[in-house]
Amino acid sequence: MGSKFPAEVLSVTEGDLTIEAEAPVPTRFGTFQMFVFRYADDPSKEHVAVVSGDVAGDDVPVRMHSECLTSEVLGSLKCDCAEQLDRALETIGREGRGVVLYLRQEGRGIGLSNKIRAYALQALGADTVDANRALGLPDDSRRYAMAAAMLRYLHVESVQLMTNNPDKIEALRALGMNVRGRMPMIIEANPFSADYLATKRDRMHHALPFLADAE
Repeated sequence: MGSKFPAEVLSVTEGDLTIEAEAPVPTRFGTFQMFVFRYADDPSKEHVAVVSGDVAGDDVPVRMHSECLTSEVLGSLKCDCAEQLDRALETIGREGRGVVLYLRQEGRGIGLSNKIRAYALQALGADTVDANRALGLPDDSRRYAMAAAMLRYLHVESVQLMTNNPDKIEALRALGMNVRGRMPMIIEANPFSADYLATKRDRMHHALPFLADAE
């Protein structure tokens, strides 16, 4: 007996990418088309493309955003991840065109448990780089092959990347994507995130302005 559902709602594999599902989803930033993907390097993880408007073609505003449960769900003030995600969704909703790729690689790729272990070291005075290194972990282990594959599936030809991180630009270019420009994502520091943002600027070369001491 055949499925009662139309073929387009069933998963389809193209190369290393499996398209699991697609539907319009209303949000406070607008109604977006959401696509769920799996990528061959870790098929246990589901990645999401949040799409506004017709993104086939050039100069598409794109945010490659890695999961941050502590900030986005639990309201942690130690980083600017939730605010950057909101800013990106607001931007594509306002402009009527763009993509936010929500990538399931918590803690710059080290996972939630190691992220909290690193937080414990940060509470003792280590910065985010030294905390990772003390645990024998890389500064940043994120990968973006799935992001490039998702953009190609969406027929994105070139992007304006919403980021402060030059490494993301180089990573996406190395994967064959045309990054034509950068859209800054500057979030005001709070007393708990100021040191973290300063470390991203000073040790990880993020394009962040001078950060005054948070009151």
